[in-house]
Amino acid sequence: MNLEINWISHQPQKIKIKSFLKHQGVSRRLLTAVRHHGGCLLLNGQNCRKVDCIFPGDQLTLGLPAENSPNLQPSFVPIEVCYEDRDYLIINKPARVASIPSPLHPNDSLVNRIWGYYQIRGYQNIIPHIVTRLDRDTSGLVLIAKHRFAHSLLNDSLKVKVQKDYAAILTGRIQHFHSLIALPLTRDPNSLIKRQVAKNDGQPATTELWLQQNFAQAAFCYLRLHTGRTHQIRVHCAYLGHPLIGDTLYGGKINQVLQRQALHCYCLKFQQPLSNKMIEITCQLPKDMKNYLLKQD
Repeated sequence: MNLEINWISHQPQKIKIKSFLKHQGVSRRLLTAVRHHGGCLLLNGQNCRKVDCIFPGDQLTLGLPAENSPNLQPSFVPIEVCYEDRDYLIINKPARVASIPSPLHPNDSLVNRIWGYYQIRGYQNIIPHIVTRLDRDTSGLVLIAKHRFAHSLLNDSLKVKVQKDYAAILTGRIQHFHSLIALPLTRDPNSLIKRQVAKNDGQPATTELWLQQNFAQAAFCYLRLHTGRTHQIRVHCAYLGHPLIGDTLYGGKINQVLQRQALHCYCLKFQQPLSNKMIEITCQLPKDMKNYLLKQD
C-alpha cells in the first residue's frame, strides 16, 4: 500500500484543490507523478481533480506514487536510529562512512545501510532521501526523508529551516568566547574537492562559534551552520588559523587518538512540516573525540 498524506481544510471558504495543495507545499511535479505513476487524489474518500474545490472541513488525501531504486544495494550493517516517524529518520552516522553511494563506496554508504534497515523493517514503496549530508570522516546526526514529498518540504530553504549544531576540536587556543564567521566560499581552482574563502565573489557562508574550553594546544568548540556550504566549518576554521584537529586536507594534524577531522554533528532541530511538531535530537560525542579531550586534561 502506498503512503497517504491527509489534510483537513481549515480555510474560511472553498478553494481550488490545486491552490490548497500548493499552500501545503505540493509541487506541480509531484502532482504530475501522482497522476501518471500510480498515486491518487481523494476528496472525502472519492476520486477528485485538482481543479475541483475543497470546502471547510473537507478531508483531502494525497496517495504518493511508489518509489524504488533498483540499482541501490542494501547493506545490513546496523544503524543507530535516534528518531523516526512516518516521514523522517535521524541516524547517528559513524566516521569513515560515506553518506551516499559513490564509485569508491558503492555498497556500504549510509544510504545503503538505511536501505537494508528498510528491508528488515518491511518498508515498501519508499526510498531514503538524504536531507543533511555529512562528509565521510565527519560523524553525527543525519536527517533522512522517507519519501519524496517529505524531502521536498525540507530541501527548500524557504520552507523549513533545519538547525545543525556541531562539536569540533580546533588547533590552538581560541581568543574569543563567541564569534560569527561570515566569509564567502568558492572552489579551490587547484583541487577537485577543496574549497577556499573567496577573494571577490563566492557563495555566502556564515558559521557561529562558541568556545567551550581551551587546552594547551587545542580548543573544544560548538558551532552552528547558518548556511550549508561544502566543507564550510572546515574552511572557516582553517582560514582563521585554527584548522580542525585531524583535518589534513585543510592543515590539521592527526595523532594516534584522532585520525580524522574532529567534527561531529551533535544536534538537529527542525519543525516537522507534516505534523508541525518541533523535533530536537542530540547525541553524545564519539569515543575518538572523547578520548582526545580526556588526554588534554
